[in-house]
Amino acid sequence: MREFLEQLIGAVEGGREVCYCRLVETRGSTPQKAGAAMLVFASGAQFGTLGGGCVEAEVKRRALALLPAGRAEVLTFQLDNDYGWDDGLICGGRMQIVVDPLRPHERLDYFKALLGLANTGATEAIAFESRSADEPVPGALLCDAEGNLAAARPESAPAALFERVRAALKPLATRPRPYVERGVSYLPLLPRCRLLIVGGGHVGQALGKLAHELDFAVWVVDDRADAISAERFPQAERRIHGPIGEALRQVEITPSTYCVIVTRGHNHDEEALLRLIDRGAGYLGMIGSQRKIKLIFSDLLNEGVPAASLAKVHAPLGIDIGSQTVPE
Repeated sequence: MREFLEQLIGAVEGGREVCYCRLVETRGSTPQKAGAAMLVFASGAQFGTLGGGCVEAEVKRRALALLPAGRAEVLTFQLDNDYGWDDGLICGGRMQIVVDPLRPHERLDYFKALLGLANTGATEAIAFESRSADEPVPGALLCDAEGNLAAARPESAPAALFERVRAALKPLATRPRPYVERGVSYLPLLPRCRLLIVGGGHVGQALGKLAHELDFAVWVVDDRADAISAERFPQAERRIHGPIGEALRQVEITPSTYCVIVTRGHNHDEEALLRLIDRGAGYLGMIGSQRKIKLIFSDLLNEGVPAASLAKVHAPLGIDIGSQTVPE
């Protein structure tokens, strides 16, 4: 979403026309689900996707037609014989898409606020069905992670709409999926998760690459500077070098932090687990054989770590897929 918003803001501030197309509701089987987004530029180029096929082509055509007037509309598509016959997408579902044309150099307060909340989380509430004469449709409210109003598009959105939206907001801590209530689509932008990799060896390196592709903020810790170099972890946002135990004492751990212990040895794994257990991480896992894990758990029990805390540790890591290679 960050890259998407940067593209949108950069285009408008650079004097280009662009349509912001957001899928706000789906029913039945559809090629994409609510929350999918696409930018359509005056040149016909696009960024993002609504699922491809005939629907996407029709959205582009109608978006380009809306650009001159600058008027937002809600488009409805029934995926039957009218859409998808040629490319096999007769899903039988329905898609509702808000198309919002943006003119060069217009105010972008809403989108800049959304970009600013991308890491901490927010919810877009997009009204796509009119419920009263003074309620703009389509219209959007942006609420931060605490449910406070952060921005509106248009800015004159009525207070009554906000009160209705606030009552229906689901806490972001529950990581809700998009949902619809009374003609309003709620599109959560969930807080970005951090993956803390303890150990910069082959497994840690492969895991960092995969996690980056899934938009985790990757942090890596190791006592060997060359193991966590920029060449080995170009995607890491933080590379923390130092004695593992001491380094982990200083690292902030939040419910959105996923900790994976994959060091080069038994002693380092045990020290890392001791420093991370009961710190409030959303996930804590450690690589190793059943025998190694049993030995480490026994040591930590002797150190006074509660058995209930150890029971929350995911060990061994992963699932049994008959893996052989490091990425597996």
